[in-house]
Amino acid sequence: MAGHSKWANIKHRKGAADKRRASLFTKLARVITVAAREGGGDPEMNFNLRLAVDKARAANMPKDNIERAIARGTGAEKGEQLERVVYEGYGPASVAIMVATTTDNRNRTVGLVRSAFNKYGGNLGENGSVAWQFEQRGVIQVPADGIDPDDLALAAIDAGALDVELGDEVVTVVTDPAAFRGVKAALTAAGYNTDDATLSMVSTVPMDLDDDQTLKVLKFIDILEDIDDVDEVYTNASFSDAAVEQFAMS
Repeated sequence: MAGHSKWANIKHRKGAADKRRASLFTKLARVITVAAREGGGDPEMNFNLRLAVDKARAANMPKDNIERAIARGTGAEKGEQLERVVYEGYGPASVAIMVATTTDNRNRTVGLVRSAFNKYGGNLGENGSVAWQFEQRGVIQVPADGIDPDDLALAAIDAGALDVELGDEVVTVVTDPAAFRGVKAALTAAGYNTDDATLSMVSTVPMDLDDDQTLKVLKFIDILEDIDDVDEVYTNASFSDAAVEQFAMS
């Protein structure tokens, strides 16, 4: 989880800038639409939709946008025919990469993802080519400002969390998928901000990188996440602290 936690800290720092991107609300709306289509339009009965709506609210997405995205998912409003597609491959320094997307055009999306892999000397692979190196985990990222991280860690472990990683700006709580909902509810009830919570793919075989390799991989991930259809990027890279700090300041 080391690489995941450090990347979470970077995204937390860059969050204000990311929220100014015109594509952010489009990405969030697509995830909400697919979640509503797959599990219904009531966030109280559809946990994946609840997570998507919480993330949208944390990004200050207008309520009307959220409601329209749900309506498109339930068929109450006409919209794009969206589907989830996950791409796999190897990026710079041969790190394993999984790219989760929501798209209305597979040909466009795979073309953009493949172009990014090629630009950074990577190779887009077949389904299953790197997935064996990951396992699904619940990941809850709590802003560290104003909280006692030790108290949070105790509360998370008591609620059934597998691990807690303390960062300067984000405390990352890791859970088994089956315990994810309960841990999130317990932390929310205890007064912690759990809006940034998701089911994630976490590496089981982390790969250590030097500073130069870390910078290349982080730039590559940033390019992938700038693609409108890309929701999340997962990697087995374990980043060096110095390079992470350098990239975060860029």
